Amino acid sequence: MKTGIFYASTTGTTESVAKRIAAAMEVDEKDVINVKNVAPSAVGDYDLIIMGCSTWGPGDMQNDMHDFLDGVQSLDLEGKKVAFFGCGDERMKKSFCNAVGYMYDMMKPTKATPIGAYPAEVYNFEHTEAERDGRIVGLLIDETNHPDLTEPRIKQWVAVVREEE
Repeated sequence: MKTGIFYASTTGTTESVAKRIAAAMEVDEKDVINVKNVAPSAVGDYDLIIMGCSTWGPGDMQNDMHDFLDGVQSLDLEGKKVAFFGCGDERMKKSFCNAVGYMYDMMKPTKATPIGAYPAEVYNFEHTEAERDGRIVGLLIDETNHPDLTEPRIKQWVAVVREEE
């Protein structure tokens, strides 16, 4: 299954996580793509599309990803799979990694099949837009407060994604 990792990164944290996910999944470096450098139609080249961005301020999606997904929404990606990851600060208890939920919602019109849900109970938050039916719709990373958990979470999440491919 040809995998593309599409990310938006302002400070470099999400880019770093995207590259770590790529290494864990053995995805070629050329398939790890900053969304500000590519047209939305590029996602069509992949069978598994992994989308990642950070959550900013009061719970907003990173601007480059929002603009990219505006273009992706018009594509028909039926038969493809999509997985999500995001970076945030768990101290933002009422909006922790909201962007992951926003990406999930923005990808619905494409008909791509979402995969890679992650257990909600491993996180400490009051509310996140990334939660659906007691599960998180993707991988949430907090490099600020829990950098020691990043590698084990990536490994566990990659195993889930691989199983659902």
